[in-house]
Amino acid sequence: MDPDRISLFALEGSRGFGQVAAEALGLSLARHEERAFEDGEHKARPLEAVRGKDVYVVHGLYGDHEQTANDKLVRLLFFVGALKDAAADRVTAVVPYLAYARKDRQTKPRDPVTTRYVGTLFEAAGVDAVVTMDVHNLAAYQNAFRCRSEHLEARKPFVERLLPLLGDRPAAVVSPDAGGVKRAERFRQGLSAALGDDVGSAFMEKQRSEGVLSGRAVVGDLEGRTAIIVDDLIASGGTLARGARACMERGAVDVIAAATHGLFVGDADRVLADPNLSRVMITDTVPPFRLRSGAARDKLYIVPVAPVFAEAIRRMHQNGSIVELVEM
Repeated sequence: MDPDRISLFALEGSRGFGQVAAEALGLSLARHEERAFEDGEHKARPLEAVRGKDVYVVHGLYGDHEQTANDKLVRLLFFVGALKDAAADRVTAVVPYLAYARKDRQTKPRDPVTTRYVGTLFEAAGVDAVVTMDVHNLAAYQNAFRCRSEHLEARKPFVERLLPLLGDRPAAVVSPDAGGVKRAERFRQGLSAALGDDVGSAFMEKQRSEGVLSGRAVVGDLEGRTAIIVDDLIASGGTLARGARACMERGAVDVIAAATHGLFVGDADRVLADPNLSRVMITDTVPPFRLRSGAARDKLYIVPVAPVFAEAIRRMHQNGSIVELVEM
């Protein structure tokens, strides 16, 4: 790729992910400066010319020990503004994990629809396109952003890593709730095609109110199968642990979780140590820094997806098809 026509930046907290993507593209990360001031304000600016360039900025919007999700969101928006002021031709926000994607509808009177507000902020800052992976609700994401919005999936990398784990044992893909059935079905179809054999399906009953989970009914045949619980993210791990117990009660012989974003908040260390759950597969969109050593950490299997983002950047820059990438 021609560095005179494209620039790839990665803000603090996302440089490791950005570096892998840059290497896959045959690029060096573009230089930039980030400064914090004593009163909590900050500034970020590119240290090389971006005039007329196709510019990509990598920044995952998860909170960590250094910055909250809000801090990272503001820093990304301000940096995009600086790039547009520096006459960048097109600026794409490459956001492996998109904050506030779960708050996509009103579930109680006067609830905020925060996903839409985030989309408005991106547009106001001058973002021309946004690329993310496995959002909570694809339709809500696509409707919230009036700029170009591309959506990647971790399905293919997950399936590739699952194949040697399954062996000859029959499998079933499980959605942890009714809302995730479409995601689970796409995963099931991909796994069936890769195995050259039929894969079963099931879904669980789940209700959540005031942070309390209930419901354990499972619809689907799991007898003698490896159950693969597919979700977009892991927060406290309660949904997965509850699902693993329910699957084993329905006759599953093993339970593997495959969730794109591992946030691991609250008491996830203890919850995910549940012996009914044999393995937890996540991607590298969010580093698992909250999981300490122990049973939960020992189950962890990290699937790299920075190369998937790199290929998306290549295709966007060359006006190629993202649809073909997702469907591969």
